[in-house]
Amino acid sequence: MKVLLLLLLSPLQGVGASSHREEDFRFCGDRNQTQNSSVIYEHGPATISIENTAQALIIKRPFLPNRRNSYYKYSLPPALGRYRFCVYWFKANRTLKLAYGKQSFILGGDPSSSITRGEESQKTERTSTSIFNVSYISKGGKNTSLDSASEYFFPCRGNYFKEMKASPESMPVCEEDVEEQLTTLESLIAQPLAPAVGATEQQMLRRKLGELEKMLAKVGLEGQNQTFGKATVHATVLRVQPTQVPQHLAFASQREEGGEVHGFAVDLPSSLFMMAKEREDWAEHRVLLMDINSQTMFQDENSSHVLGDKVVGISLVDTVVANLSDPVVLTLFHDPLPRNMTPLCVFWREDTTASPGSWDSYGCTTVTGGSQTDCRCNHLTYFAVLMVSSPEITYIHRDYLSIITYIGCLISALASICTIFFLYFRSKQRDQITSMHIHMNLLGAIFLLDVTFLISEHLASSSSEAVCRAGGLFLHFSLLSCLTWMGIEGYNLYRLVIEVFNAYHDHFLLKLCLVGWGLPFFCVTLIFLASWTNYGPFSIPIYESVGGKSTNATICWITSPLIHNVVNLGFFSLVFLFNSVMLGAMVREILRQNKKGHKLKHVLALFGLSILLGIPWALVFFSFTSGVFRLVSLYIFTIINSLQGFLIFLWYWSMVLQARKPPDSQSSSDSVKLQPNSSQSHFA
Repeated sequence: MKVLLLLLLSPLQGVGASSHREEDFRFCGDRNQTQNSSVIYEHGPATISIENTAQALIIKRPFLPNRRNSYYKYSLPPALGRYRFCVYWFKANRTLKLAYGKQSFILGGDPSSSITRGEESQKTERTSTSIFNVSYISKGGKNTSLDSASEYFFPCRGNYFKEMKASPESMPVCEEDVEEQLTTLESLIAQPLAPAVGATEQQMLRRKLGELEKMLAKVGLEGQNQTFGKATVHATVLRVQPTQVPQHLAFASQREEGGEVHGFAVDLPSSLFMMAKEREDWAEHRVLLMDINSQTMFQDENSSHVLGDKVVGISLVDTVVANLSDPVVLTLFHDPLPRNMTPLCVFWREDTTASPGSWDSYGCTTVTGGSQTDCRCNHLTYFAVLMVSSPEITYIHRDYLSIITYIGCLISALASICTIFFLYFRSKQRDQITSMHIHMNLLGAIFLLDVTFLISEHLASSSSEAVCRAGGLFLHFSLLSCLTWMGIEGYNLYRLVIEVFNAYHDHFLLKLCLVGWGLPFFCVTLIFLASWTNYGPFSIPIYESVGGKSTNATICWITSPLIHNVVNLGFFSLVFLFNSVMLGAMVREILRQNKKGHKLKHVLALFGLSILLGIPWALVFFSFTSGVFRLVSLYIFTIINSLQGFLIFLWYWSMVLQARKPPDSQSSSDSVKLQPNSSQSHFA
């Protein structure tokens, strides 16, 4: 009997002599070694698991992603018999230690023991055998004995599962796994999105975010709430205990913000938890708060800008929350906003198609203050504060401006055609033909611009993206042609008024046409060849203060704001400067020849020249201002420029009527010099 006791106690001596007072978790048991065997240490689900077979003692624990394709193998003592072993978990340095008889192993600490999966030629069949005299203890807890079994699962918070009684999906998640998922998400967010696959990558990032939410729903918590965080993404889990009368829940962010947004607060109404209480299986609920300082995952097709790149997600685990009787209140604290920007509370609406998704304000109302914005919404999802430009212009004025534009373009297109026919049949002399044809080409460009603008929105609503790209390209071509012919009008004015000798040039009109139509064609072709995505549907967000709704007005146009600013505004600026100089020279000539009784003719001549030269288009620069002045300038710009063809038509007929009056010899000679088309000589 004494010999038997010695045999039983001798393998236990090594374990008993060791002191492991600092471990956070310890598992011990007896293993009956009946053949040569080893220790296998490999990646497993979000638990520590111990499995015993006749061939190996298998210990699993979650590995980092770069180690999951390998495992570690250690040889056990060759002597057969019963061995006492213990597994120790040290949370501080995330280390597992195995004491097996008199041997000790730091699992995963020896790279030479690492084996890449696939290197072994055949898979060994394993026979499960039980572990006896099992006990475990967590830091600060009591030593607990377990029944004999061949496999044990130990989630982070201490509950154990016997073999095959719990799937890995139902097990709690370790804090380390949450931190690892956060690190992975941070690295993906830091990578720039390729324009061609931006929507796909955004959806991939949001799937990763969904996986993080599932982990947070099961992570073990030490208290009522816990925060996990990195530089960009912070996640807070709040535990809501059942009460007889549900109470509202308030939470304030603990992050120190250095940007536009200094922090936020969330107030969840009691009606939210009253709804959750109606579920029969409700014992405890978790509220997830996702604090994200990046808009990378939530970028819509309009490239909308949210305040401080701050996106806040609020959700109730395993519960879809909508149509709350009392709103959820999200308060963002921020710097004072610019005068020309208005905050709008929005939520992210996921799109089931290939598009990235969109911001929507349905169900949310916005309450603004000096340095804070309250979002009151009747549902839970991801929220942000969208920065809306032009707050002085309400949706009512936008409707009025749209109506004026459409009616003006229609009238302008018809008037341009009528004037073109009239000019064609009225031109007689060679110098008149040149000037008249320049006017006709300008009116033709205005007609194309009006027509393509009128049909642009209808093309954008069509299902064919190629048609919309063609429509956007042709609209841009029409605009550049219109600006080019305005510049040619200025050059023609220079020829007739400034040049002393009005020399004849061979094929002069043909050369002008090559410039007037060829230059715009070259520009749009170059832009299209650079990237065919530069033209296509372009959405203009229109926000309504009534009901908090938002809509998008989509036209076929240039999709790149940079190209629009550089090409269109830059080209117009050059034309405007040149034509302003030409108009100044014309005013100087009028002042030099100023005679009593001819002021009306001079005023009409200047008015017509201003329209021909596109001087009123300069009102576009006042759109960068704010307040009432900006609103007035937009109305004037819309009225004059949408009716440009009609105003040229009126000016031309007024000059015809003036020419039919019997002038004296002096006034007639003055008029000939003042008209850039020399048309006065044949009006009579």
